[in-house]
Amino acid sequence: MTTPAKKPPPPVEERLFSLVLALVATRIGLTKNEILQTVQGYSQRYVHSGDNENLERQFERDKDELRDLGVPLEVVDDHTGNNHDARYRISKDDYELPAGITFTPDEMTLLSLAAMVWKEGSLSADSRRAITKLRSLDLHPDEPIIGYAPQLRVRDSAFEPLQRAMDRYQVVSFDYVKPGATAPGRRTVEPLALVQHDGRWLLNGNDLEAGARRTFLLSRIVSPVRATGKSFPAPGSGHADRTIEELDALLRSNSAELRVTPGSDAQLRLSRRAEGTTADAESITVNYTDLALLADELAGYGPEVQVVAPDELQRAVRDRLLLVAEAHAEPGRPADLRGGATDG
Repeated sequence: MTTPAKKPPPPVEERLFSLVLALVATRIGLTKNEILQTVQGYSQRYVHSGDNENLERQFERDKDELRDLGVPLEVVDDHTGNNHDARYRISKDDYELPAGITFTPDEMTLLSLAAMVWKEGSLSADSRRAITKLRSLDLHPDEPIIGYAPQLRVRDSAFEPLQRAMDRYQVVSFDYVKPGATAPGRRTVEPLALVQHDGRWLLNGNDLEAGARRTFLLSRIVSPVRATGKSFPAPGSGHADRTIEELDALLRSNSAELRVTPGSDAQLRLSRRAEGTTADAESITVNYTDLALLADELAGYGPEVQVVAPDELQRAVRDRLLLVAEAHAEPGRPADLRGGATDG
């Protein structure tokens, strides 16, 4: 007598879809154990009166995944102090599309095609998550368009190997260029969270050389990300939220005072990021998390923007403009920065 083969677990998008449906359907919320025992994607692997630690870690990652999608996942605490007694739910009122927003069948077909564009590329996981969210909102496209779909890659090449290592609790190593450094340095890291902040992807993890938690900009990783063969204990949840909070605090604490040319591209773009500033303002204040990145951006505007403060940013922009001017100066003729993007 042969033992029937075990069915493979459902795809991740089906598990997330089932979780969303279950949490939208409940008024009082579901405990973690109730979710693991009853929701498709967890229930098949749940062991009654057994060890479900791996399954619980999967649920913690799925919670972060839903929040990254913008799903308003609520935690209802019964004040016992026991995490297993907390209840989870999704408010249907908060999750529904805003009043007046609908999608036509053609629009839904285009959204479906957008997912197809990335089905084999670096955004395949994102496209599946997007379809999960659309289906959970009870939106369904017309028949899919069959045909030609280009492959796009819009994330740093380090993203996918870091994501895999994070899911498997693997220590990684890579070469990283710090701002102002002339050569990259080797970093060995326990990856904890990948977050997008201010339009850029960052890795938060334990830097083993430094012996401290650090945040790395993915665009500054200049070598392939390699698993070292070592693993680390499951770190728990909440690292992504904590990283975003820290980056938000850093953004609020750093500000630059700028003067922009009226009607210029610099005025149009920078004024959008300055709270309480009108579109025609000539003096604006913008916040930033990374001085080097802001200096790169401001140097690109040339004479359209002048840095008033801080002095460190002013020097950084001037250094960049000098390099550009020297690269294009005639032999034997000094670079001229009159009208450039610094003040003084």
